[in-house]
Formats: sequence, structure tokens, C-alpha cells
Amino acid sequence: MSEPTGVIHDIGYQRYTGPRLGRRHVFGALYLHGLRTAFGLGRSAKAKIFPWLVLGIVTVVAAGVTAVRSQIGEVVMTYAQFADNMSWLVIFFVAVVAPELVSRDLHSGVLPLYFSRPLPRGDYALAKLAALGSALWLLLGAPQLVMFLGAAFTTTDGMSGVWNELLDLLPGLVYAALWAVVFASVGLLIASLAGKRAFAAGGIVAVFLMTAPIVGILSIMPSRTVNELAMLGSPTALVHAVGRYTLGDLLIPGGQTEGQIGGFGPVYVAAAVLLVAGCVALLLMRYRKVAAR
Repeated sequence: MSEPTGVIHDIGYQRYTGPRLGRRHVFGALYLHGLRTAFGLGRSAKAKIFPWLVLGIVTVVAAGVTAVRSQIGEVVMTYAQFADNMSWLVIFFVAVVAPELVSRDLHSGVLPLYFSRPLPRGDYALAKLAALGSALWLLLGAPQLVMFLGAAFTTTDGMSGVWNELLDLLPGLVYAALWAVVFASVGLLIASLAGKRAFAAGGIVAVFLMTAPIVGILSIMPSRTVNELAMLGSPTALVHAVGRYTLGDLLIPGGQTEGQIGGFGPVYVAAAVLLVAGCVALLLMRYRKVAAR
């Protein structure tokens, strides 16, 4: 019998000899990809419809407010009030974008590929969180810049007027960042618990909208202390309360008395910090368990 013979074919596979960029660059690439995904960039036209529709709505509102102010010469809506009034759109934006960022990966089973190397489990969750938070901040902050530019170019007080306008803008951007951090933390945690985007979106909307009646019930209780702490019952109301405590007249001009939080302002700030910290911790724990499967 003749001995079996074989032929080795060279089909051109070569070892990678280029630079290995490491963990920081992988994190940055994942963050940038998540930010692009939030606005549908690099995806189909259908994926761009909702995020750009929401961005268009808030920009048109900002342009309208700016136009009215230029005509009547009075502030129609402060920058902080703009973030407050657009918060309902943020809820639906989170409900659509957060599942796109994490639920798709859970459903398709590609996470073991992400966690092979050199990306640690926590970096994946933090990159997605940073991408969603940045998208929400841009959603609320970019229209505020439109309002600022309109006010700066129509001011009659020269550079002092521009400077005063800038001092009003900065707290508004910080307030927008607070909305972004709280909503991104809560929304992404909920989305990470569901592999199907529809379930994740429904859970996010439920948490943000169905907790509102809790605030209403607590606010009509006979105890004044309970009334003043009522806004702890909902993430949305919690952000409102922190804004009222930290921004004062920039959010509620004229010292209106509705929705008073009494002397519990520091409690609301602490609650917001604990909420974000707790959601981030649970998010990291969630992906530690997912990666271990």
C-alpha cells in the first residue's frame, strides 16, 4: 500500500504585526460606536428617523423661544426651564436608544467576543453608559446653544450682556448633564435586564412614567414632611427637585411656591447621587454575571 500523501496550500493567511492599541482605544471605539448608534449614524435611514426627529423638535422649540424673545425683548424660557420642559422627550429617547445599545448585544450573544480581550467587563458597560449620557446631554444642550447664540447676537448691552447670558447658560448645561446622567443610568440598567428591545423599551417607559402617580399621592398626604419628600418617588421628579434646590430662580423665576421641597434640598441631592451610584453598581454587577455564563 502506498502511504497517504497530503498537500499544504498557502492561502495567504498572515500574522498581524501592526500596533496593538490596547484597552483605552477599545473603550474609545466602543464609546464612539455607541454615540453614533444613538443618533442612527452609520445605520439605515429607518434607524435615523426617531433620534433626528426628537433632535429636530427640541431645536425647533429652542429656535421658536429665541425668535419670540428677540421680538418682545423678554426671557420666555430660561435654559434650565428648557431642559425641564423637554424632559418628556428624553424619556422616549432613552426608551428607544438604550435597548439599541445593549439589548441587541444580549440577544445576539456577541458579548463573549467583546469580553475575550482586552476589554474588561466593566469597560463595556461604562462605555455604553457614557455614550448614552453624552447623547442625552447633546439632545438637551445643543438647543440651549441655539438659544444662547440668538440671545448673544440680539443683546443691546454689548459684551456685558453676552457675559451675563453665558452665566445663565452654564447652569442650564449643568442641569442638562444632571438629566443625562440620571436618565442614562436608570435607562441603561433596565435595558440590560432584557434581551428583547420591545421589553426593554416598555420597562423604561414604565419606570419613568408609572412612578409619577406615586409623587402625586404622596404630595396630597396630610403630613407636610411627606409632601415635601414626595418627589423622591420618581426619577423624573427627583431631578426636578434637585434643580429647584440648586438653581432657584433660574428654574422657578419669581419665587413661585408650588411644589416646595422645604428644607430637604440636600436630601434630594444625596438621593440623586445614591440613585446614580446604585444604578451604575448594579449595571457593572449585571455584566459581571453575563460575562461569566
